[in-house]
Amino acid sequence: MERIYLDNAATTRLSRRALAAMLPYMEGEQGNPSSLHSYAREARKALEWARSQVARCLGAQEGEIVFTSGGSEGNNCLLRGAIQANRGRGSHVIASAVEHPSVLNTLFDLEKRGDIQLTVLPVDGYGRVSVVDVLGALCPDTVLLSVMLANNEVGTLQPISSLGNLCRERGILFHTDAVQGAGHVPVDVQALNADLLTVSAHKFHGPRGVGAVYIRKGAAVSPFLTGGEQEKHRRAGTENVAGVVGMAEALLEQCQDMDEEETRLKALSDRLIDGVLSGVPDCRLTGHETERLPGIVSFLFEGVSPDELLALLDMQGIAASAGSACTAGSNEPSHVLRAMGLLDGRRCAPLRLSLGRYTTAAEIERVLAVLPETIGRLRG
Repeated sequence: MERIYLDNAATTRLSRRALAAMLPYMEGEQGNPSSLHSYAREARKALEWARSQVARCLGAQEGEIVFTSGGSEGNNCLLRGAIQANRGRGSHVIASAVEHPSVLNTLFDLEKRGDIQLTVLPVDGYGRVSVVDVLGALCPDTVLLSVMLANNEVGTLQPISSLGNLCRERGILFHTDAVQGAGHVPVDVQALNADLLTVSAHKFHGPRGVGAVYIRKGAAVSPFLTGGEQEKHRRAGTENVAGVVGMAEALLEQCQDMDEEETRLKALSDRLIDGVLSGVPDCRLTGHETERLPGIVSFLFEGVSPDELLALLDMQGIAASAGSACTAGSNEPSHVLRAMGLLDGRRCAPLRLSLGRYTTAAEIERVLAVLPETIGRLRG
């Protein structure tokens, strides 16, 4: 049975172009960028090329990009580093209730330690934060606002530019977790008014285990890892040259093809939404109908167990998820759906179908043929 992969929000297949760019640094170009010989110069040249391309894709300056191991490290380091470096300015932090666990759990930990006073803002039924609610939560002690660009479970896009502008006018640091959106929708740190921003390569067909953060020039953020002088003293340790080159190549590819790919994925997603809503009773689409990522489609099915649904789909060769891969081992219901007011005690199954560069129309049609029957069996 030919398998269908619809879990691209969890991780994507490495693009052929990214793999080709990485191979020289995995096979023969073994230099450490911090050494002084010719091998090192080649590695350093590749590292700075990657930095320039990531900066270009994000609308940033090269010196504002720091390489990391991925989204969770990036969010942790930016939040902890910004709060530590700005202790004298205030201790009040605001975040939305639908942030990724690497944001919320980091802030909960800092609150527990007594480092910050945290306000977690509610969202509407689509998972969107209200600019009015943010404005109402601000106080003289507010030092940082963190709101994600796009939700990883339901795909809803947030009003990031408006929130960033609000913070810029008041001298408040603004962080946005752009892990799910980068490479799929335009991400320009200037247009978003972002001071701090996080991306991760494996969400846009780059390699796993590598990411980047943007730190606006002049924004105070304490070093992530101390030790050597790598990454301008912000993150010590030998850089993953092959990884950052692959990330840069994948991001370039996604940005170059973005308009065409966004149109293609939106058409596939619309077909999936129409087919499921018309073919399966007692089902609803979650997330915003229009302000959403082109490749994430999320549903709630009443009277169904999520574990049984995913298992049956997997047996039929369809890989999907119930939500974030980072919370897949938890018995707790989705904090995102709970914040959206969609979990009212009834037995229901969330299903996230996330499309990517290699998803085809034929695969969507097969899912539409299989899913109604599968839901019917579970309800029967």
